[in-house]
Amino acid sequence: MTKWKPFLQTNWDQAGFQKQTAIQEKAIPFILEGNDIIAQSPTGTGKTLAYLLPIIQSIDVEKKGAQRVILAPSHELVMQIFTEIQKWTKGSEIGSAAFIGGANIKRQLEKLKKRPQIIVGTPGRILELIKLKKLKMHEVKTIVLDECDQLLVPEHYMSLKEIIKSTLNDRQLLFFSATGLENEEQTARDFEIKPVSIHISDQEQPANVTHIYIVCEQREKIKLLERYVKAQPLKGLAFFKDIGSMTVAAAKLQYEGISLNMLHSHLKKQERANSLKKFRSGERELLLATDIAARGLDIAELSHVFHVDFPKDIKQYVHRSGRTGRMGAEGFVVAFVTPREERTLKQFAKELGISMKKQVFYKGTLMDEESSKKTIRKGRKKWGTKRH
Repeated sequence: MTKWKPFLQTNWDQAGFQKQTAIQEKAIPFILEGNDIIAQSPTGTGKTLAYLLPIIQSIDVEKKGAQRVILAPSHELVMQIFTEIQKWTKGSEIGSAAFIGGANIKRQLEKLKKRPQIIVGTPGRILELIKLKKLKMHEVKTIVLDECDQLLVPEHYMSLKEIIKSTLNDRQLLFFSATGLENEEQTARDFEIKPVSIHISDQEQPANVTHIYIVCEQREKIKLLERYVKAQPLKGLAFFKDIGSMTVAAAKLQYEGISLNMLHSHLKKQERANSLKKFRSGERELLLATDIAARGLDIAELSHVFHVDFPKDIKQYVHRSGRTGRMGAEGFVVAFVTPREERTLKQFAKELGISMKKQVFYKGTLMDEESSKKTIRKGRKKWGTKRH
């Protein structure tokens, strides 16, 4: 068992955690030993803390300047990680800063003058600061690639290589993702590392999530989402394939009195932050989002995830669904599917080893398909009607 620095132990106790999750138990010792790691663990299993705790533990507070760098694919995920860093460095003299594209670079340069020890940012902005010779990387001992499957794409790949190349050869690389990399061996060769490979299965980290689906025509999906939201108190995240379909849905739902906000890449930084703030605080019951904008989001007490537009593949289903039921909390995943999509969804369930409950709306009440059949039979019996 790791003997944490006093402030870390205090923060752990205040967080109310009883024990480490499976990914934390397996990854932390290897990270503290200085190993390179490629780690895969389902969403909501505590991956962020699996690398943050050992990073914070190993910071040399006597030295100023960047010692650890964390890279993430989206603005929202960067700010989420930064919030966690601030929470877990409370009571210490460790400095940290977040850097995202689109933000005022002059203000960011001012942050660097304070010489923070932990840096978190998007690859493009981090590389820009390095090229401006404002972010010095020669003292960086660890680089984390969070949601690495989204970072190791053509859009970011060369930036990542340049960022890593700017450090000394003995630095540590940590790759973390929810669904794993398609070719770990190739990634290891590309970055010239011999990593420890860690894979956490759903069985090792059981989720308390109920998967539900409702069969309907494509044109009925928004109306069913409205009915579902009105049927019970909830805090839901609804996924759409693109900004256009989401904007149309938002107008229809708001007309019907649903309180909501949207989250997508065309919104300005402050608009995205405000949308999240209002949703997190409970001021809005529904957040409509595209997959890119919602990647890696951790929203406390998120009760429902809605697949309005069907996910493009099983990985997208897993990532979306993983926004609820995090760290063992109860959650519900609801998919509105056409008859054709139902067949694909059942195949997803088979591959993932999860059970799906089919539900229907009967006279305004949401119930399991079997329960609705019994209700209909009782009604016929009561009124003496026969089925012709």
